[in-house]
Amino acid sequence: MRAELAHPQGVLFDLDGTLLDTADDLACALNRLLGEHGRATKSRQQYRPIASHGAMGMLKLGFPDIAFGTSAFEVLRKRFLSYYAEQLCEHTCLFDGISELIQTLNTLHMPWGIVTNKPTHLTLPLLTQFPELDTTSTLVCGDTLPVRKPHPEPLLLAASELSIPASHLWYLGDAERDMQAAQAAGMTAVLAEYGYICQSERPEHWLTDLRILHPTALLTAIKHKI
Repeated sequence: MRAELAHPQGVLFDLDGTLLDTADDLACALNRLLGEHGRATKSRQQYRPIASHGAMGMLKLGFPDIAFGTSAFEVLRKRFLSYYAEQLCEHTCLFDGISELIQTLNTLHMPWGIVTNKPTHLTLPLLTQFPELDTTSTLVCGDTLPVRKPHPEPLLLAASELSIPASHLWYLGDAERDMQAAQAAGMTAVLAEYGYICQSERPEHWLTDLRILHPTALLTAIKHKI
């Protein structure tokens, strides 16, 4: 953790588990698929901590015996994504405090953007359901580039589109790959501890510059630095 946080000129956000609480809709797709295969469905306590890992995480939870990369896994992945796309925003909502956070960034004229591993065809229709997120200045999805987080390139692309040096951007995310990408990009890595974090991943050992328990805590930190 850095002794002194960089002066923020802009903020970048992860999507699932950071801006949007998407876990229940992801789980609906998983449980539908599990029921189709005669398997026991997963409870909120089981799926919520791994929801940040998207389709891959959900499928590993529901089908641990089917190896990633196999044709059987790929069939499951495509069916899962199809089910998820059908009910993309039935339960999904903004995390508490996000609307206030975004409104304040806009009032401060501080640019902000989204860098997610979610594919474009799922991200765009989801964002249309939340007018609070319309003012994003950049959007980098999981298929925008050949690489995804934890590679730093998606974050660096967003920095370029904002015309802000990476060293003056803060990145908020709830997964280790978010922290790794931010650190590698030279950004201030802020962990959203309110998001989807599995304690078995030992998040206390992740390299971060700041940890927050609620989105409004980010506002306090930003206002302290500007």
